[in-house]
Amino acid sequence: MIVEGAILAGFIPAALALNLTPGADMMFCLGQGLRGGPRAALAADAGIALGGLVHVTLAGLGLGALVAGAPWAFEVIRWVGVAYLLWLAAMALRGGGRPGDLPQTRAATAFRDGFLVNLSNPKVILFVLAFVPQFVDASRPVLPQFLIFGAVLSLGGLVVNGAVGVLAGGAGQRLARSSALGRWLARVSAMVFAGLALRLALISR
Repeated sequence: MIVEGAILAGFIPAALALNLTPGADMMFCLGQGLRGGPRAALAADAGIALGGLVHVTLAGLGLGALVAGAPWAFEVIRWVGVAYLLWLAAMALRGGGRPGDLPQTRAATAFRDGFLVNLSNPKVILFVLAFVPQFVDASRPVLPQFLIFGAVLSLGGLVVNGAVGVLAGGAGQRLARSSALGRWLARVSAMVFAGLALRLALISR
């Protein structure tokens, strides 16, 4: 057995507690739900989950040491993420205020946005390097253990963040029938994305 049952039983509640803690991923799904509705929120949620699995795989392969040890790599990835989030904020403002409904966001676009935003946050891989190894048995193959723990984290995030996004999307679609409320929803979405950009810009290694 790659991961002992007792260790996995201890990891699951710890991972769930992390999933339930409001963070950048949850706020991003909230913003996507307000902007594009439940379908967009779920697509973004899936993109975030895939991005998390990529981070876990990189950490398991030891490539996370590059980000942890090379300040320039950390900074480049971080500022790319900041720029992308600000671009999303601008797009939310540009599309807001149409009478009748929220601007439709294609599922593929929302998936890509979630994936890229998660992937461009170097804090994720540093978190994985700090959290997951506490449960890894060094006498067993390391990468498969990382992948199992990463799958648990991603599955929990998929459920929790998806629920937040769907609830936000349902409320947003109802409120957006008014063009004035649609403009306010666009502004709220833009503020969420801009706030995430500020959060990423201010983090330290």
